[in-house]
Amino acid sequence: MKRFVVAITGASGSILGLRVIEELLKSSEAYLIISKNTFPIIKDETGFDWAEDTENKIRRHFRTDSLFFYEDGNMAAPPASGSFKTDGMLVVPCSMKTLSGIANGYANNLIERAADVTIKEGRTLLVSPRETPFSAIHLENMLKLARLGVRVVPPVIAFYHKPKEIGDIVDFITGKILDSIGVEHKLFARWGADSL
Repeated sequence: MKRFVVAITGASGSILGLRVIEELLKSSEAYLIISKNTFPIIKDETGFDWAEDTENKIRRHFRTDSLFFYEDGNMAAPPASGSFKTDGMLVVPCSMKTLSGIANGYANNLIERAADVTIKEGRTLLVSPRETPFSAIHLENMLKLARLGVRVVPPVIAFYHKPKEIGDIVDFITGKILDSIGVEHKLFARWGADSL
């Protein structure tokens, strides 16, 4: 079974991180880190109030023993160490603050430390930066990470799959994120698939 670290940071689009976790849990273990300022955003955008009794509520939501939760202040958690083997890490969505911390090796919390470890160990790191428009600072940080081999996958929607509702858009973006780390899924019809 594969093992991924997934971080959800304080940017709009937490539903994408939750959808990524749902898909990963079909074939992998997931080690979830949620930044402390993200809980109000999750509640506002999804209705899930996970600010208190967080681990138990998350376990009940996903109904699995393959999900492990860590607070972003827990620098002793397994994802903080390079000796904790994983198949990669995803930061979905990734705030510009977190992007900057990762790009500059700041490692001020567990999310940034786990990303730093992922880079230094040569493992797959994917960030899904959530901001618009991007400033030159944002773009420079993304370029710095891309040059290190980090997958930069902003949540950009497409329309060739003819989405009919928000769930179709969420699934498309989630699918593109999973494609970028080599995880199989059936979240959207692929371009030209009907003609095969």
